[in-house]
Amino acid sequence: MPRPPVVFAAIAAVLSLAGTAAVAPAATQPAVNADAQTMAEFQKRVTAYVALHKKLESTLQNLPKEASPQEIDSHQRALGKLIQEARAGAKPGDLFTPSMRSIVRRLLGSVFRGPGGRQVKRSILDEYTGNVPLQVNGRYPDSVPLSTVPPQVLQNLPALTEDLEYRFIGDNLILLDAHAHIIADYVQKVFP
Repeated sequence: MPRPPVVFAAIAAVLSLAGTAAVAPAATQPAVNADAQTMAEFQKRVTAYVALHKKLESTLQNLPKEASPQEIDSHQRALGKLIQEARAGAKPGDLFTPSMRSIVRRLLGSVFRGPGGRQVKRSILDEYTGNVPLQVNGRYPDSVPLSTVPPQVLQNLPALTEDLEYRFIGDNLILLDAHAHIIADYVQKVFP
């Protein structure tokens, strides 16, 4: 005996709901943006570095309010030495992982290819005065002036605390520990 059309419609509706129910749990899990996850991990590594920095700095005598250049230099070198010892095994990529390096190059590529990008790049390279060895935990040379970082660049990079700064050495972006005057990590060849 043939089944009435209402029965077929009911079976179709049940099968449709069963298919939707099987898909629904997977659809409720949000997709993770790989760039956002990489940047969040970068921020965690930076936070851990800053915590180490602050812990080590707290073991040093505080600088007087009106510290002399010699006192500041001595404090920087003492802090730098403590950080170098604590991070004796530090290597490129500890903060800027390969995936974070790719993101940095892509973000800065949009700045340097964008409107005024040539001028931004030129302003960075105009300040480059010498060959600075890229060495994690290496002291930034006192004889080489620090580059300024154009606002267009800063707007495209993750924000940092006052303890760390982005700086350029030629076409390389470094993460400079401002208080210890050492290179915490770097990304080579960020210009497109």
